[in-house]
Amino acid sequence: MTPLTGCITFLGVAYNNGFCDFAQNDGYSRGVWMMRKKFDLKKYIGINIIPIIFILLVAIMLPFSGYSGRFLAQEVITRLGRDIFLVLALLVPIMAGLGINFGLGLGAMAAQIALILVTDRQIGGVSGILLAMLISTPIAILFGFFSGYLLNKAKGREMTTSYVLGFFMLGAYQVIILTGMGKLIPIGDSDILLPRGFGVRGTIFLERIEGSLDTLVDKVTGLTISINTIRIPLFTLLVVALLCLLTWWFRRTKLGQEIRAVGQDMGAAAASGINVARTRMIAMLISTVLAGYGYIIFIQNIGVMPAYTGADNIALYAAAALLVGGATPQKAGIPRVIFGVVLFHLMFISMPSPPSRMIGNPAITEYFRLFISFSIIAIALVTNGWTKRKEKDQAPPPNPYPR
Repeated sequence: MTPLTGCITFLGVAYNNGFCDFAQNDGYSRGVWMMRKKFDLKKYIGINIIPIIFILLVAIMLPFSGYSGRFLAQEVITRLGRDIFLVLALLVPIMAGLGINFGLGLGAMAAQIALILVTDRQIGGVSGILLAMLISTPIAILFGFFSGYLLNKAKGREMTTSYVLGFFMLGAYQVIILTGMGKLIPIGDSDILLPRGFGVRGTIFLERIEGSLDTLVDKVTGLTISINTIRIPLFTLLVVALLCLLTWWFRRTKLGQEIRAVGQDMGAAAASGINVARTRMIAMLISTVLAGYGYIIFIQNIGVMPAYTGADNIALYAAAALLVGGATPQKAGIPRVIFGVVLFHLMFISMPSPPSRMIGNPAITEYFRLFISFSIIAIALVTNGWTKRKEKDQAPPPNPYPR
């Protein structure tokens, strides 16, 4: 094997496994093994079939969207800072073997309750965002504990359980803000309450905190941070970069090692003295709290919060973005998160335009997005299941005469 061929093979397999997935193993020995392993193009395409499909779709649809390159760059950068925090919140449960946390909306519900209370107190700017994060933390911990307890009772069916749990908690949350706020929970701002005096309105305007994180550096320096007239939400991207760094560091801590051990083999982890139920619970707590913070970052960029429906599709879009990047319910890394968010939103920007123009109804856009998101998740889960079964069938039989 020539040095050039070896380098290409190494980079191809490293991308296929994701940087963080490669780093979680024995670095040198696994790297040498991958260098020596023959690169299988057919297998590589099979593993990465979803990102390949959507790269082709985006390449076909972008010329028909009619958008300029500058507009696309602005939209992608804005959405990258807005959404990537939520997608990163999915990594720890995957590392713990819990699969994709479709209960991510529980953290968003905690954030929505906190944002309603902060808006009622008329606290704006970065102070309002920090206070909302502070208030959402204990609520998210409570929701995460409840979620982790249920998932420990449903081992092997975590993704289905978390998906149903999200709908259950959404109903409970809606009852609380529809009947409890204004009665049990004091709300003084009449712009938030329904005319009857209790219950929250369907839409909450967050003009006091809108864009506070995105434009923080601009306000401090007095300069507009931009590249070729493309505005950069610098502080938000710095926060995302910090979370990426913390995630990379966390995987190497003792707790991170225990979470990875549980995700790889619960039986072996329990035999080595790791409290499996406690470790899985901690993973859900981390994911739920991060989801609350991510939703606050997400909604401060938009400035308008749908009080009753804002959290129901958060996990769906985050999971779809992660899977578009080539991740699976068992393996995901930071590079795949970034790549998935960029590709997912490029698809969202370009693809809804032709259907809405053909049908003449802009409302078709949201239904089209839901259809695409559900399709991505369905294809990813089916492909992952098929790949695992094929690998199991092709695995050599166990040695009948072990040493």
